[in-house]
Amino acid sequence: MRRRIMVMGVLGGAALLGFGLLADAGETPGKSEWKMNATIIEACSCPMFCQCYFNTKPAVHTEGHAHHGGEGTHFCKFNMGFKVNEGHHGDTDLKGAKFWIAGDLGGDYSEGKMDWAHLTFDKALTAQQREALLTIVPKVYPAQWSSFTTGEGEVSWKAGPDAAHATLDGGKSAEVKLEASGSAMNAKEPVVLHNVRYWGAPKNDGFVLMPNVVEAWRVGDKAFEYKGTNGFMITFEIDSKSAGT
Repeated sequence: MRRRIMVMGVLGGAALLGFGLLADAGETPGKSEWKMNATIIEACSCPMFCQCYFNTKPAVHTEGHAHHGGEGTHFCKFNMGFKVNEGHHGDTDLKGAKFWIAGDLGGDYSEGKMDWAHLTFDKALTAQQREALLTIVPKVYPAQWSSFTTGEGEVSWKAGPDAAHATLDGGKSAEVKLEASGSAMNAKEPVVLHNVRYWGAPKNDGFVLMPNVVEAWRVGDKAFEYKGTNGFMITFEIDSKSAGT
């Protein structure tokens, strides 16, 4: 899930609703240098591969939302399980930190406006680590959310070359399970999409493509579940210098 780079450029320096405002509350300009390298187990409701990387609207869906003339509704409902490989914010070490983001990009993000997102911190994270992530995450996803909320839970995260599985609260709150499709020319190597930017991160190791077995958000009135749709793993890197902070 992701909107076009054109939109990122417009929004990069703005103090935005949700992510942006929380970031402002948690950082002291010019005081803390930061860096993060993280891997995500990610999936969304779009077909494989998510068209949001090349368009200003997500895929169209007709599941009970058909409009006149047979046109469905555009949305991209996503789950992302994060594990930080290396990172810090000032003196705060982020190595091994886990967190989760779920949400919906909405129907049209040509102006950088998204529908909703919920950031869940793993229960093991300290207050300092949470504040650090509230500074860094908005730089990775510079977006304007109609609704942005936070919470805490238990994030489980396990990944390999041909499968990956992440859960929130043991799967009771959310789950992403990915499996390689067997479409690789060399069965010993994963299918990887290179030279595509991941949101605001200036560097990534490529999208390791694996359709989801399931991607689900099982909390509240915005719960959803999809099977066999888009999924991938990606390792990205971003720091305060490249993010312009």
